Amino acid sequence: MNYFIFALLAALLFGLAPIFGKLGLEKIDPALALAIRSFVISGIMLGWLLLNREVIPLTQVSTTTWIFIAAEGICAALIGQLFYYYALKGGQPSVVVPIVATFPIFAFLIATIFLGDKVTLVKVGGLLFVVLGIILLSMS
Repeated sequence: MNYFIFALLAALLFGLAPIFGKLGLEKIDPALALAIRSFVISGIMLGWLLLNREVIPLTQVSTTTWIFIAAEGICAALIGQLFYYYALKGGQPSVVVPIVATFPIFAFLIATIFLGDKVTLVKVGGLLFVVLGIILLSMS
């Protein structure tokens, strides 16, 4: 059940973050904002790992793991976040966030094609609810 609590906390923070982002982007370029964000996060995570002694020698991490984690970071935390900041700078969070929230549709399609995830009626129904929710949020 811990995963559910963590998921709700993540959702809360993901809902709060665009407000800070919109306010912070008022007077600076999105690329600079992303650099500041990345610098702060990197420092915090380094401190977290050192305090919790969870740092293993980087040489013990496989090349494949490095590649996949780096690719995920480049897609989501670099390019995706940069595009998100440009959208947020130009638009209202109440419009931008629901559009960005269509990512489960893309994840479903890509995972089905490349990872062989099964297409089920429940998953398709869930995606339809995602689309319906986004449409309803965008109508205001």
